[in-house]
Amino acid sequence: MDDKTRMARWRLVLGKGAEDVTGGLSSDMAAMEDALGFLYDREYGQGRNIRGEDRTGGLGDSSLSVPDWINEIHQLFPQKTIERLEKDALERYKLEEMVTNPDLLQRAQPSQTLLKAVLRTKHLMSDDVLAMARELVGKVVQQLIEELAREVQSPFFGTVDRRRRSYLKIAKNFDAKTTIQRNLTNYDPESKRLFIKTPYFNSRVRRHVDQWQIIILVDESGSMMDSVIHAAVVASIFWGIKSIRPHLCIFDTKVVDLTDHCDDPVETLMQVQLGGGTDIGQAMRYAESLVETPDRCIIALITDFYEGASAQNLLSTTHRLCESGVTVLGLAALDKNANPSYDKRIAQQMANLGAHIAAMTPGELAAWVAEKVK
Repeated sequence: MDDKTRMARWRLVLGKGAEDVTGGLSSDMAAMEDALGFLYDREYGQGRNIRGEDRTGGLGDSSLSVPDWINEIHQLFPQKTIERLEKDALERYKLEEMVTNPDLLQRAQPSQTLLKAVLRTKHLMSDDVLAMARELVGKVVQQLIEELAREVQSPFFGTVDRRRRSYLKIAKNFDAKTTIQRNLTNYDPESKRLFIKTPYFNSRVRRHVDQWQIIILVDESGSMMDSVIHAAVVASIFWGIKSIRPHLCIFDTKVVDLTDHCDDPVETLMQVQLGGGTDIGQAMRYAESLVETPDRCIIALITDFYEGASAQNLLSTTHRLCESGVTVLGLAALDKNANPSYDKRIAQQMANLGAHIAAMTPGELAAWVAEKVK
């Protein structure tokens, strides 16, 4: 890297006001500076200005709008930089317009950060924007499934089950007959071509294993967002495994049973309503009502254990379930990092009653479940 390029990069770091130190910029570099300033100058009252001159930074009017800005960064920066800028815009500076404006949704790169922003703001969206947001959610979910499927599903691989659909897009599971039948409306007589809008896939089953119930309860409070996303994806992968029968429920002060949507994590996530209180005990009582064969049932409770209702109700239900033979697993986190923040006191009290308490990645949960059902 030559000195001129090095000084230009320092100028991008320091912002306007650093001309005397770093020198001028090319037109492309000046455009980069404007794009960075649009976002990061709002951090300080005076912007990124090493000389401390009187500047409005990012607090005054800008020549860029949010749609202009996102178009600019896609033209000026490499992919990794774009992802970082979008992440900061959403998480650090709360530019909600990124997920409520249809032009921006078309331009934005699918990511978990953007997915979380969509889930937080979907109640603000018009029907047209919501439809576009759903497509974006589908792209992120598909990325997650492709990333997680092998490690989650591998303990349960077996023969093809043609009676159940799978959201997992694997070539060897492709159901050509169903795909053709259900896409006949997309046939173009003029070109004599069938356009496949929705491909269909079979799930797979494991031989010689009796079916287990797995009841997944997910706390939908804002702090559990990553776990909610991963739980929806994991439940959809579990849905294609014949040896287990998953239930999926989300809860705050009410319980919503999403089992009918287990095979469609996009629909599951679009049902999530973040915020509100937390009644873990009520969710556990609902799970208790679903149990059919206690010694062949796992309840996976995904929560931060901060109980908003009576802790005694939660603990008494946990005690009954463990005594009956149900395997109770309390997960303080279910995501790729498994770094939990939770109420250790309540978690320890549940552990004292026989519950297993942990924080797991999706792969670790699958391995744990596979070991239990063997």
